[in-house]
Amino acid sequence: MYKIRLQQFEGPLDLLLFFIRRDELDIHDIPIARIADEFLEYVSYMEEVDLDGVGDFLYMAAVLINIKARLLLPSTEVDEEGEPIDPRAELVERLLEYVRFKEASEKLESQWEERAKQFTRGAASAVEDTLVEPDEELVEATVFDLISALRRVLTEAPDEPIHAVEAESFTVEEQQVYLRAAIGSGERHSFVEMAQGRSKPFVIATFLAVLEMARLGEIDIFLAGDASDFEIILKQAPAQIEGEASPSNEESAT
Repeated sequence: MYKIRLQQFEGPLDLLLFFIRRDELDIHDIPIARIADEFLEYVSYMEEVDLDGVGDFLYMAAVLINIKARLLLPSTEVDEEGEPIDPRAELVERLLEYVRFKEASEKLESQWEERAKQFTRGAASAVEDTLVEPDEELVEATVFDLISALRRVLTEAPDEPIHAVEAESFTVEEQQVYLRAAIGSGERHSFVEMAQGRSKPFVIATFLAVLEMARLGEIDIFLAGDASDFEIILKQAPAQIEGEASPSNEESAT
């Protein structure tokens, strides 16, 4: 199990690279049919949680569908040597170029982090006393790593009732209060266990609250071997506010 550091939410090429690295695919021989279907599925969940930049993902989904259709039809396009043109070639080139820039960016960031560990003479000893060796291995992760857990919970969420009921809604702010009260400082809690069996509005608002609290540095997120779940831990117990109550499933608004 590893503690993760969420990268800034990026774009559709990152999602494609996520699939390629997760399944150990050959970037020059991408199974477009399978990747396109899974890409569309992920985008549908991203639309539900209203993540920024979904329009870019919809455009990439259209590109993948176009490539998928071209692969199914007899090829009439040929290059200068008379060889059939692979419809995936342009996408592969874009991915390779993106990987080159991404690796260069990560190298510069790594160098910056190494330089940040160095101190000018006279300050090193004072700062060294405050350093604590981490007890968990820190690894990079993206929102895509967490969407697998969201997909699992939403898939298992109860269907909407067909009879008339009072609609319920949850805000991200309410779910942040809920999470601070529900997870004790120093205790790990499974996202799936916390959200399982709850309504879709509850699950989505809670997922967004987790992302916001991770961005603010209030919680740590741990990835386990099971890619369809993750655990969260509150870094520091919040101050007790008199009269503050966590939202429950019964508290709703139309």
